[in-house]
Amino acid sequence: MPERQSHFKALITKLRKRRLIETLAAFIGGGWLILEFVDRLLVAHYHFPDKTIDLTFITILAALVCTILWRWFRGTEKRPGNVKVEVLLVPLIILATAAIDLNPVLDIIGIPGKKLLIGILALCLGIAWIIFKSLQWAASTPDAAARKFDISKLAEIRPEKSIVVLPFADLSPQKDQEYFCDGMTEEIITDLSCCHDLLVISRSSAMTLKGSPKTAKNISKELYVRYALEGSVRKAGNDLRITAQLIDAVNDVHLWAEKYSGTLDDVFDIQEKVSRSIVRALKLKLTPEERHRISERSIDNVAAYECYLMARRDMYQYSEESMERSLQFLNRALEIYGEDTLLYATMGMVYLQLYNLGFRATEETLQKAERLLDKIVTLEPESSHRYHLMGLIERYRGHPQNAIKSFKKAADLDPNDPDALMWLGYGLSVFMGRPELGEPYLNRLIEVDPLTPWNYSVTALHYLVEGKVEPAISTLRKTVQMDPKDRVYKFWLSFSLSWNRQHEEAFDLISQIVDPNPHDHIAFLSLLLKYALQGEKCQMRQAFGGEIRDYLWNDPEGPWLMADFLALVNEKNEAITWIEHAVERGWANYPLFSKIDPFLANIRNEPRFKKLMERVKYEWEHFEA
Repeated sequence: MPERQSHFKALITKLRKRRLIETLAAFIGGGWLILEFVDRLLVAHYHFPDKTIDLTFITILAALVCTILWRWFRGTEKRPGNVKVEVLLVPLIILATAAIDLNPVLDIIGIPGKKLLIGILALCLGIAWIIFKSLQWAASTPDAAARKFDISKLAEIRPEKSIVVLPFADLSPQKDQEYFCDGMTEEIITDLSCCHDLLVISRSSAMTLKGSPKTAKNISKELYVRYALEGSVRKAGNDLRITAQLIDAVNDVHLWAEKYSGTLDDVFDIQEKVSRSIVRALKLKLTPEERHRISERSIDNVAAYECYLMARRDMYQYSEESMERSLQFLNRALEIYGEDTLLYATMGMVYLQLYNLGFRATEETLQKAERLLDKIVTLEPESSHRYHLMGLIERYRGHPQNAIKSFKKAADLDPNDPDALMWLGYGLSVFMGRPELGEPYLNRLIEVDPLTPWNYSVTALHYLVEGKVEPAISTLRKTVQMDPKDRVYKFWLSFSLSWNRQHEEAFDLISQIVDPNPHDHIAFLSLLLKYALQGEKCQMRQAFGGEIRDYLWNDPEGPWLMADFLALVNEKNEAITWIEHAVERGWANYPLFSKIDPFLANIRNEPRFKKLMERVKYEWEHFEA
């Protein structure tokens, strides 16, 4: 009974959201008034034919059915093959109504006997319409194994207004200002990213081009962006000289070039001038909010700003020692400058990286990030920094739906933010089982950040949880080629190969992961996968315990992976316990658990699992992005 009530409440919620109750009430009330008008005035007073009432009733009824169909199916998030039901049915109803209405009209004006001909004509038009739309959809929707989400072709559809900011060259006498040059590059990227009409290649991809011998023109063509900005920085003591030039790669012309001289105190003005010059050269129309964001400077103290730049440099080195240095620089910046949203957000990111990389995977680390978030909310509640940091914390807390909402707000504030785009696409596809909702964000991610390997691994998991194993494997192969040293990519490739029963290659990859670093979390995961595939329950039990168990229990993906490994060695009850924990931590990927994941096959008939899937299915069906 409670389940029936919950389904009924969900139905009422859907009806209200699609405004069907109001629509029905409006048609009943409005239709009755129209029929009264036709009957009492047009027919009774002006002596219109009685069939006018029939015409009016049929037309109103057809309009009601069309409106209900349109509102209902327009609110449906998932359609097999992207078939738009309303675009098929509504024209058919209109044709049928026209055919029914036309016969009494012809009778009224004295042309009877055409009913059969009109019906046949309407039927032929309806069939032609269905054939036309079906062919159109077939042409625009590739084979299911490939889908329209083809990362090899995404770059070919870049918009006209697109730019890459190349890393500024260090021309300083001592060649010791690389961090300052990178900071200049990042600040300009940040400024331009606030322009919604401009696609800006992200910091991650731009920095991979540092020291490249390729010309700006060639880089622009390879990235499928039209414009490139290149520049240099010469810093000697307090003196500063910056050059910048904007290149149109399509026409191979320099649109704008400028040299700026001054002192360190002028650096913020110079950054703003460069950004505004690019906006003018590209003839972009900025909103008042975008103009304000370009002129806004979170840190306008040079000493604090330099500490921030050095902290950013160390944060991206991804070692425990570099993270510690980053925190020291940020604390120094806070001592100099005082409370600041950007400094707090960067410090929060460092703590979350320490947690994510397993250096400090403790409750205390998450609490430190949460305290920094509280400070950001007090200082600037509607900043993208707030929502980005909040989304990551919610992810690690096991609240993926809340994380998705936060990342959505971050992406709305900064549509070129690759992290927000990546976590949105990943969360919707992997955790919520809604790849059709995650796909647009992953498309945009590859557009703005095409040179970062991690983005392709996320794309591969998008494929994998849909059951598209071959595209997942090919995409992960590309990821490993882009960064052969990263063992995370090799783990996911070995995992995907195992789904495809390519165990020999999977074992070879696992040996590459385990041999150099046998005691970290990725190595343990890889060993667990190997033991599970070989059915070595005892070895798996020995490897799995203590710290690694606690880590996986609290890791966002850990419960799913452990359920897979335990199901493979026939530890059914414990496997279901881990799936239950995954669901408690927000997983609602019903297709993955109930059908797609091959490792869970031997627990799907268990009553406890079936009962759990009833809950998961309900949450999956009623998820609203």
